[in-house]
Amino acid sequence: MQEMTPYQLLGGEGVVRWLADRFYDIMDSEPEVKPLRDMHPADLAGSSQKLFMFLSGWLGGPSLYMEAFGHPRLRMRHMPFAVDEAARDQWMFCMRKAVGELVAEDWLKDKLLEAFYNTADFMRNR
Repeated sequence: MQEMTPYQLLGGEGVVRWLADRFYDIMDSEPEVKPLRDMHPADLAGSSQKLFMFLSGWLGGPSLYMEAFGHPRLRMRHMPFAVDEAARDQWMFCMRKAVGELVAEDWLKDKLLEAFYNTADFMRNR
């Protein structure tokens, strides 16, 4: 029997879309992440859609981002932005909160947050 992917464990497309949308809702509403919010366009719909597409493939589902835009090249795409420890921590604040609202199982929550942290930390360029 094949092990389930995080995409499948979370519940598939609708849940991953909810996670991306909720992440940006939190970013848009929490004053402590205003510096991170200010790095984004006024309308977050495109950012949320790209995060959803990226997460879909990153979590083991359909590779929507790669099909539309090619390799994510995350570090390169984030180079125009000053991504320091504070930005990483603000990004993680939003993702930790979104994942906390979505995932009940501690083992899955821990696995996801560790992977998100490692990726967010890799984005640092300052």
